[in-house]
Amino acid sequence: MTAERQIGIIGTGSYLPERAVPNEQIAQLVGVTPDWIERKTHIQERRFAAPSQAASDLAAAAAVRALCDAGLEASRMDYLIVATSTGDSPQPPTAHLVQHLLGAWNAACLDLNVVCAGFVYALDVARALVATRPGAHALVVGVDVYSRTLDFQDRATAVLFGDGAGAAVVGPAPDGYGLIDFELTSRGDANQLIRIEAGGSRRPASPQTIAAGHHFFRMQGRAVREFVAAQVPPAIAALLARNDVLPSMVEHFVPHQANGVMLDELVKHAGLTEAVVHRTLERYGNTGCASVAVTLDEANRSGTLHAGDLVLLTAFGGGMSVGACLLRWSDLAGARGFAQPAGALRLADLLGLGPG
Repeated sequence: MTAERQIGIIGTGSYLPERAVPNEQIAQLVGVTPDWIERKTHIQERRFAAPSQAASDLAAAAAVRALCDAGLEASRMDYLIVATSTGDSPQPPTAHLVQHLLGAWNAACLDLNVVCAGFVYALDVARALVATRPGAHALVVGVDVYSRTLDFQDRATAVLFGDGAGAAVVGPAPDGYGLIDFELTSRGDANQLIRIEAGGSRRPASPQTIAAGHHFFRMQGRAVREFVAAQVPPAIAALLARNDVLPSMVEHFVPHQANGVMLDELVKHAGLTEAVVHRTLERYGNTGCASVAVTLDEANRSGTLHAGDLVLLTAFGGGMSVGACLLRWSDLAGARGFAQPAGALRLADLLGLGPG
């Protein structure tokens, strides 16, 4: 195995806000029944950030837990990548705010926006960066706070989304383990399927754009579903074929938690019916960039991932883009016997998280 492939995920973490929002509350706002939401999406509830919380706060909380899982201090991070489409503000980058909260002063920081595909894309960027510096580490965070962009009169979007953050520490992995390969594809001709129309340089914020609702998240649900059916299974197939892996050999599938019905269809069309399919959308909804990272962390902490297991991560997002990652799991922190670092524990206490 090449040096590039001896890089893996060595710690995971996640954070979901305390406020749970059940279907009953959303149904009243959008004019449907709770049963309609669950039937169409399989979602039962989601989490919304507190008024005092922004993307950087959720990201830092997830990052602390990933650092604790990896047994590393924030000062050991050489890179800090935040994947988000709902950052604290247009400037500065949210990654720099997370750096400030963590005290990760040795990390070069950047944001990455590929909407819901962002975490998988960011993992590949982190792999490439770490590969150029032996012994380097990267902290990758996926975070979104979609509750601030939703139009609660639009049942096509308001019923789907929640807030959350997930993180992974990327660093050296043992021979035969770690990140194997990625398949990243983009289709800019489908850019109108998922969008926020105003607030950028083409349509700056104005009283008119606010009155017209152009700052809300919009999605063409049926067209997105067709895009996923047409584009995601081929991307998965290309990744697996390039690495001589049959779908039946994939032991764990961690997909973007967009919609439960769509997820069921994707598993079938991609031929992954023999894999353990990890799901969190029933409890958290679609958390955007965070969804794959949150679901991977829950799989890790539940003890269902074992050293040597073949894991497939898949996400898709606005733009449109698809990202897939094949990796062989390594319980690296446990194998090395890392203790949770004192600095990370102090920060966890400061944020009211505890180390777990």
